[in-house]
Amino acid sequence: MDAVHGGKAVLGGESARHLRRVLRAEPGQRFEVSDNRSAWLAEVAGFGRDEVEFRLLEPLEEEKLPLRLFLFASLIKFDRFEWLIEKATELGAEAIVPVQAARSDKGLDRAAVRRVGRWRKIALESSQQSRRTRLPRIQDCLSLAEALKAEADWRCLLDEDRGATPLLAELPAAGARSSPDRVCLLTGPEGGWTEQERRAAIDAGWRCVSLGPLILRAETAAVAAMSALMCSWQRIAR
Repeated sequence: MDAVHGGKAVLGGESARHLRRVLRAEPGQRFEVSDNRSAWLAEVAGFGRDEVEFRLLEPLEEEKLPLRLFLFASLIKFDRFEWLIEKATELGAEAIVPVQAARSDKGLDRAAVRRVGRWRKIALESSQQSRRTRLPRIQDCLSLAEALKAEADWRCLLDEDRGATPLLAELPAAGARSSPDRVCLLTGPEGGWTEQERRAAIDAGWRCVSLGPLILRAETAAVAAMSALMCSWQRIAR
């Protein structure tokens, strides 16, 4: 939503054109709208040039997520990375941070600079589908060394090494969890972590955790781990 003021809201640009021309919105039709801070039930009041004007009817309760989940995702092929952005948004990630790992394909970090706008659009569309009030932040690409400096209540690195501790076994005790804790999840590239990267993470205080004996695709592992974390904290939040 581009502007909210005095009980009215205005939607512009491509989203407005889609709503008017594709969805064929009509005056009086009701929608849920958000300005990335709050959400309202609103009805279409009229149309301007490339704009849809809304009348705000009542505020909507903001979704309450059980934790603040930050996904640090090593760069992978962009079609799969975009799928990961979509699913991470649906699962409630507060921020998605691309990371250049040693085994990420060369040049992905440079190409990522030109993709951020597209990734933010994917996150917006996924937020609308999942009825999120707030968009996840899509941040600029970091080196692994920079990513390892992230601060959180709990930080874990997904590790394909079968000797790593199972994720659920490494969770803090129920009494030590609260809502909303800040949790950072670091996922590897398609080629996995190097031993040097694994050691750097451990030295920086990250926990290496496993999702089981099978080798998962990078994007599959990220989604599985996010789901497990959200569900584990959800039990505490209730």
